[in-house]
Amino acid sequence: MKRFRKITAVVLAAVCAALLLTACGGGSSKGTSSIDVSALADELNKDTVKNDTLTETSSDMLSSIYFFKDGQVTESKAYMSSGSTADEICVVKCRDDATTDDVEKLFQSRVQKQSDLYATYKAEESDKLKKAIIKSTGSYTVLVVCDDYDKANEILSKYGF
Repeated sequence: MKRFRKITAVVLAAVCAALLLTACGGGSSKGTSSIDVSALADELNKDTVKNDTLTETSSDMLSSIYFFKDGQVTESKAYMSSGSTADEICVVKCRDDATTDDVEKLFQSRVQKQSDLYATYKAEESDKLKKAIIKSTGSYTVLVVCDDYDKANEILSKYGF
């Protein structure tokens, strides 16, 4: 009987230890439950754009630039070039995960139009647009046209993209 209790105690202790370890393991902190849209846009602007100074674009203007439908985007921050370069950054939180597909298509359309425009007078900027980053995670979608795509991908990875 004593031996049975001893074995039971050891097994119970092992099970408790295993449960504690798995509970504390946690997941990656890169979850997409909440991304600070403003902080991400600011960091991308500061660290990836080298040959231009982008201007913050008001959220009200984004619907006419990207043709978002009413209610598709619930939060956003964007930076645009004055036109001397193709650089732009737009980070949006979509209404829901399903809406990100639509927003990605709108971003792709914007990149194509900009590429066609720059091809007529500044070919190197058109080439930059061919590398544009359009990514989604959860209900968040980003568009990045910049000088340092490696740094942009590093930053996006940190935020879960």
